[in-house]
Amino acid sequence: MNNKQPIINIAVIAHVDAGKSTLVDALLAQSHVFRENQEVVDCVMDSNDLERERGITIYSKNCSIMYKDIKINIVDTPGHADFSSEVERILKTVDTVVLLVDSSEGPMPQTRFVLNKSLEKGLKPILFINKIDKKDQRAEAVVDMVFDLFVELKATDEQLDFPVLYGIAKEGVAIRDMSDERANLQPLFETIVEHVGLQDDMSLEPLQMQVSSLAYDDYIGRLGIGKVYSGTIHAGEQLEVCKCDGSFEKVKIGQVFVYKGLARVEVKEAKAGDIVVISGIPEISIGETIGEVNQVQPMEMIGIEEPTLSMNFMVNNSPFAGQSGKFVTTRHIRARLEKELEVNVGLKVEEMADATDGFKVSGRGELHLSILIENMRREGYEVAVSKPEVIMHRDDNGKLLEPVESVIISVPEKYSGAVISKLNVRKGQMESMLSEEGWTKMEFNVPTRGLLGYQSEFINDTHGEGTMVRHFASFEPHKGEIPQRQNGVLISQFNGETMAYSLFNLSDRGELLVAAGTKVYEGMIIGINSRSDDMTVNPTKNKKMSNVRSSGADEALKLIEPRLMTLEQALEFINDDELVEVTPTDIRIRKKVLNELDRKRSSR
Repeated sequence: MNNKQPIINIAVIAHVDAGKSTLVDALLAQSHVFRENQEVVDCVMDSNDLERERGITIYSKNCSIMYKDIKINIVDTPGHADFSSEVERILKTVDTVVLLVDSSEGPMPQTRFVLNKSLEKGLKPILFINKIDKKDQRAEAVVDMVFDLFVELKATDEQLDFPVLYGIAKEGVAIRDMSDERANLQPLFETIVEHVGLQDDMSLEPLQMQVSSLAYDDYIGRLGIGKVYSGTIHAGEQLEVCKCDGSFEKVKIGQVFVYKGLARVEVKEAKAGDIVVISGIPEISIGETIGEVNQVQPMEMIGIEEPTLSMNFMVNNSPFAGQSGKFVTTRHIRARLEKELEVNVGLKVEEMADATDGFKVSGRGELHLSILIENMRREGYEVAVSKPEVIMHRDDNGKLLEPVESVIISVPEKYSGAVISKLNVRKGQMESMLSEEGWTKMEFNVPTRGLLGYQSEFINDTHGEGTMVRHFASFEPHKGEIPQRQNGVLISQFNGETMAYSLFNLSDRGELLVAAGTKVYEGMIIGINSRSDDMTVNPTKNKKMSNVRSSGADEALKLIEPRLMTLEQALEFINDDELVEVTPTDIRIRKKVLNELDRKRSSR
C-alpha cells in the first residue's frame, strides 16, 4: 500500500488587479514564512521592478508554504496572453487552480484565457470571490456568472461542481459562507487539501521529471525547473535526458534546489510531487524529460508557441549615442540577447542579413518585446529599434498567411461606434456583440497587423474606460492593405537646443513631442504634423533681439505641454522609415536617414 504524499501544487489565476499577488502575500504571511522582524514588501512574487510598476506578472515564479505537515507549492502565472506559452507549461505542473474573481466586476475577459487552458488540462478549479468588502459587491451574482463561463468553456460536470470561497485577500480572510465570521485563510487551506486530496507516494518508482521553465544563474549557469512526477532525484547523480528532437543524452545533475517560502534551498534529494530546480545541464530545454539511464519514459512534449512579431535591434548611431548608456556596441547587444535566450523560450534572435550591426528579434507580441527593451535600457543598454513587423507564413500552395487575433472588447455603450469603425478599417471582423447596463461587449477577429498601433487610439476613443484583451487565434489568408498612420511628423533640421519661441510658432502646425530646452539633432522627430506629410522645421531658432518694444510682446510664451511618449507608445507610433532610439535616460523618435537631402534621395 502506497503512503500518501504530503505535497500539493497549486496555481492562482486571475484578471490583472483582481488581487492575485496580494492573496499569495497573505498565504505566505499566514504560513509564517517571514521572520517576525522581517520587512515584507507588497506583491513579493512580483520580484522584478517592471512587474511592480505595471502591476502585472510577467515571469511565473514559485514559492512554497507549509499547512500542518503538507507542503503546498504555489506557482504564480502570468495572466497576459503575450506570455501564454508560460501559462500552458505552468498548468502542467499543478494539481488545481484557485480562480480569483472580483466581487463586483465578475469574471473579466483576461481570466477567460487562463481558465480555458486549465479546463482543457482537466484541472478542477476552486473559486475565490475576492474583495467582498466593496460597497458594490454582488458576490452571489458573480458566482452565477462564473458558472455560466464554465459552461461556455465546455467544462465537465465534475469541473462544474467547484467549491466556492469568499474573502478579502488584502486582510488575509477567507470564508465558506457570506455569514461566517471573518478570521483568517484557514478555510482556503482546508479547501485546497480536501479538494485535491493527497496523492499516492510515487517516490520509489523510476524517476520521471519534466522541465517546464528555465532560469539562469550567473554562477552556475542555466537551471531547469519542473515537477518530479515519480521517483527521487539526487544531487550529483548520473541520469539521462530525452531531448526535444527525440534523442537521448547522458548527463550529470549538479545541485538540486526546492522552494521553502520564497527562498530556493539546496537539498541532497527531492521526491515525487515536488517542484525542483536543477543545475548541471547547460543545454536543458523546455519539455525535456529526465529519467534514470536507459529507463527514461518521455512525457508529451510541451508546445512552445511560434513568435508572431519581429523587430530589428540595431546599434544606436544617432549623434547622441553613448551619452547615457554603458553598453552600446554590437558585441554588448549580442551578449545580452544571448543571455535572454537562456530563459526566454518564446524569443528568437537572428543576425540581420543586410546589416553588420543589428539583430532581428522575434517574440509573442508587442508587450513581450517591449518588456525586453525596457529591461535592457534599465540595465544600461542603448539600442535603436525598428517598427514591429508581423511574421507571415506560407501554406503548402505558397499562399501568404498572416496571424489573426481574437479580441474581446468591453466599452461604455456610447464609445462602441468609434471602436467598430476603427476596427473595420483595420480589417477586423465582428463575431458577437452584447449590450447590457450601459456597457457593450464585442468579440472581433483582427489581423495582428491591424492591431499594431491601435492600443493608444483605443484608450483615447474610450477615454480610458474600455478594456481590450487579445490573444493569438490562427493563421489566415492575407487580408490586404491596412492603412498606416494618418499624420506626418515635424523633423528637426539642426542640432541644438529647442527654444520656446520657435516651439510656440510650431505649435499651430501640430502636436509637439519635446519641451523647451530639449537637446535635439538633425533628423530627430519633434512633433506630429496636423497634415499627412512630413515637414522639416527649425526648433532651435530664438527671437531676434531688437530695441523696439511693444506692450505685451515680451510676456512669457505659454507653451502647451508636449506629449511625452512611453516606449510602447513610441513603438506603436513609428512608421517603416523611422526608429525609436532607446537609452537609459531617454526615448527619442527619429528618421532612419537623418539628413534631409539623403532622405529625399533614398525615397526616390
